[in-house]
Amino acid sequence: MPNRGASGNLNPREVLALQRLSDGLVMQMGVLALLIAAVLCGFSSRVQKTVRSWFARKPVLLWAVPLILTAIFSLAAVAARAWNWGLGGLSLAYTAAPVACMAAQGPGFAKRPSTLDFAAILFLWLPLEFGAGARLVALPARGYLHSVAYGIAILLGLILFLGFRWFPGLKYNLPRNPRDLGLAFAGFALLAPVLIVLGIAIGFIPPPHLPIKSLGTMAVALGTIFLGTALPEEILFRSLIQNLLMLRFGNSMKVLLAASFIFGCAHLDNGPQPLPNWRYMILATIAGVAYGRVFQKASSVAASAALHTMVDWTKHFYF
Repeated sequence: MPNRGASGNLNPREVLALQRLSDGLVMQMGVLALLIAAVLCGFSSRVQKTVRSWFARKPVLLWAVPLILTAIFSLAAVAARAWNWGLGGLSLAYTAAPVACMAAQGPGFAKRPSTLDFAAILFLWLPLEFGAGARLVALPARGYLHSVAYGIAILLGLILFLGFRWFPGLKYNLPRNPRDLGLAFAGFALLAPVLIVLGIAIGFIPPPHLPIKSLGTMAVALGTIFLGTALPEEILFRSLIQNLLMLRFGNSMKVLLAASFIFGCAHLDNGPQPLPNWRYMILATIAGVAYGRVFQKASSVAASAALHTMVDWTKHFYF
């Protein structure tokens, strides 16, 4: 047992260990806050125009992005006591691959996505989906570093598709129409009964129950789900994947269903049921159709993110 004085105070070694733990946690939260702030800054049209002007004048600046993002990821890994050279090299390769796809095409506005544009999205998404590098990270740090990697992926996607080579219909802006929130609520009113009935029928969720958490906890969770899950997924699957598919193949129901199926397949590796989780995939595909329709009709991706938040929040607290 650690040595303690008569008063039960911690010895200097324990104090130092606790201080290091506290400093590490502060640094970890700081990195996540930095990434969230950077992603939210992208909503500003002024920020978007400024970044575009930088790349228009000096396209080579794009190659600084992998270095900066790798430094941020490395800082997070150090804070989590999980950094190693293999992880740092993988982070650099991961961020450099989509940058290479975009740099090969040059900066500017594009109306129709190319094969390289889709390749860039795949380079952003698939390594995260399949847990690339997970074996390089100690188990206690995997969840945190996966969150950091996801934040870096979304930020890099915004830099590439909003700042360097941008497309119509991304809708990465603050809502411009008061009806956006109404679309989210209407979508929830139509979607929730379908997901609940089907989810119970196929054994994905239990019968509903009243939440046992405090109102404060539930309110905080609403913001956490929006920033940590709903908005990042809507940026990837609606602003990028669905939007670029429609720009390439047409604004049709077939394309919407294809994009929603991709979204559903992204949930095959999620629990709590045995993997591959076909139940989750089916429900996520249906939800993806609703998210996609709201995205199409709204002025901002924030509307589909709001609907996404309502669905996840309801599942978390009532099922």
